[in-house]
Amino acid sequence: MSPQQAEARHRPSSVVVVGAGAAGVQTAVALREQGFDGGVRLVGAERHRPYDRPPLSKAVLLGGRPEDATFDVDFEKLGIALDLGRTATGIRPDLHRLETTRGPVDYDCLVLATGAEPVRLPGTEGVPGVHLLRTLDDAQALRPVLDGRLDVVVVGAGWIGAEFTTAAREAGCRVTVVEAAGLPLAGALPGDVAAPMAAWYAQAGAELRTGARVERVEPGAVVLTDGTRLPAGAVLVGIGARPATGWLDGSGIALGAHGEVLADASLRASAADVYAVGDCASFPSARFGERLLVHHWDNALHGPRTVAANIVGPSPAAYDPVPYFWSEQFGRFVQYAGRHAAADTVVRRGDPGGDSWSVCWLRGERMVAVLAVGRARDLAQGRRLIASGAPLAAERVADPDVPLKSALRPTAKSG
Repeated sequence: MSPQQAEARHRPSSVVVVGAGAAGVQTAVALREQGFDGGVRLVGAERHRPYDRPPLSKAVLLGGRPEDATFDVDFEKLGIALDLGRTATGIRPDLHRLETTRGPVDYDCLVLATGAEPVRLPGTEGVPGVHLLRTLDDAQALRPVLDGRLDVVVVGAGWIGAEFTTAAREAGCRVTVVEAAGLPLAGALPGDVAAPMAAWYAQAGAELRTGARVERVEPGAVVLTDGTRLPAGAVLVGIGARPATGWLDGSGIALGAHGEVLADASLRASAADVYAVGDCASFPSARFGERLLVHHWDNALHGPRTVAANIVGPSPAAYDPVPYFWSEQFGRFVQYAGRHAAADTVVRRGDPGGDSWSVCWLRGERMVAVLAVGRARDLAQGRRLIASGAPLAAERVADPDVPLKSALRPTAKSG
């Protein structure tokens, strides 16, 4: 077989992308950028023109135009067919067929990019005034809450809870945040690192109740397990998200413990000609020595480039990023890169009671994660150090006046 014949067999004539969020849009765009000239079809459950999610908890929530969140992509010019208002319901890998609410769609190559869906608070289905914040419709439904300056109870002091609380306080709402754990961001950061962030709520005029659990939600109130009754003109539930993959049951696509698609290092799923990218998929990381499930926008930006390269090119490309995330909350810009779970040393830079500080995690002499609050340079340099694996001198890392890039351990010189 000639190289040209091998490439022709490898490259599909058309690609169907399921999910019109960031990962799906970026996959379709990356295919065109990398020279794919076959058909590209973007299937999305929502009828809205594809939009980005980060503005929902910020600009759109505070009165910005919904159009400002839409992707600046000329789909027509790129020859990307938008198939919106069509919900995927299953896959027949043996037939190369996607089942949907509007009939089957055949594919040569399929990319799963359905993202994640918010976890609902049990017992709140159908209760008026209970909101989630994941979609454009969710953000628009919350606008009257902020415009009316209603009393709001936020369930969950994670990233979404903090960002919504910030917006609600800016709008003049009275906000009470209920968190089952002892500190905010309990599932994302170690307790001693997250502890200083608890004070941010009070500084913003919000009440944070940690170690508190919801017994039930009634119209106009949230009742805690200790009997406390919190007035609530509206309730925002932000207790996490899970991969939106329930529709894959019975498809034969291998799923992980969290319901995510188990992709390989090239982001291929277990079925032939099927890839998975973004919030709905996990992948093995040689860098961190574990399988990663990353629910952050940066993953939805970079993963699609690897998928496109593997669809278009003859040689497999591996995906092994340094995960990155940011959040704007309470007047602070919070950034995180890497994976701190395997660290054996924690190094702090600056006063965590101030407006500018960071935390670095090391494994041996190599950085594996960095959290930066108001120290964008630490994040940028730390992320590069994580990627390079360069050995560092911990005592220099601890000095906030020393740029992280200058904390490299001197190499021994041979005689």
